[in-house]
Amino acid sequence: MEAVFGPNLDSKSGRVATSSLNAPYKLIYFSAHWCPPCRAFTPKLAMFYEQANAAGKQVDIVFVSFDRAPDQFSEYFATQPWHALPFEDRQRAQNLASTYGANGIPHLVLIDNSGRMKRSTCRDDVMGKGPSCLNDWAAALRS
Repeated sequence: MEAVFGPNLDSKSGRVATSSLNAPYKLIYFSAHWCPPCRAFTPKLAMFYEQANAAGKQVDIVFVSFDRAPDQFSEYFATQPWHALPFEDRQRAQNLASTYGANGIPHLVLIDNSGRMKRSTCRDDVMGKGPSCLNDWAAALRS
């Protein structure tokens, strides 16, 4: 995961090693504070995250910010229960957006342990199926 995100991520308790991402399902969440559809989807994603992880850690999410300023990032990230790419790593954020097709936000993708995108419709999955979409994601990771 370090090849994808770099050595460290932000968490509620400060910087953590990227190697701490150990759940079977790893998602990248491209979003921004200024985006109304993002602000509508983030609470739904947070509920999904809590439900999916209620019986044990199954899902890791890394927020990649499209915010324009560090204070916007900080305010928005404070509402999210997962990790984030450090805001100052703008070049990596741009590279990830390009690599994973984040032409519009919110955008949520499933990646495997090598950083290959395995599913790009995760936002629709979360909205339409809730935690039962983990079955679809398991199949995607096996393919």
